[in-house]
Amino acid sequence: MSWTIKIPTKVGKQIKKLPDATRAALLLLIRDLETNGPATSGGWKNFSKLKGMAYVCCWEVTNKSLKITEVYYVGTHEKAPY
Repeated sequence: MSWTIKIPTKVGKQIKKLPDATRAALLLLIRDLETNGPATSGGWKNFSKLKGMAYVCCWEVTNKSLKITEVYYVGTHEKAPY
């Protein structure tokens, strides 16, 4: 069973502001989270750099039994809430 990835409206607006290459990397990360869940073999916990750039994506598992993960921040690492 795959994971459900929720992206709040605020995060959707953050995604639209990303450069094209970074947005493409984010979409690959979200697909990986959907397929493999938040604890992938890549060793991600709740954070991942996007293609070695100054952008990050942060998420949390909101319901483990229903396999729901919410992306709560996408943007520059300076403003990340971690």
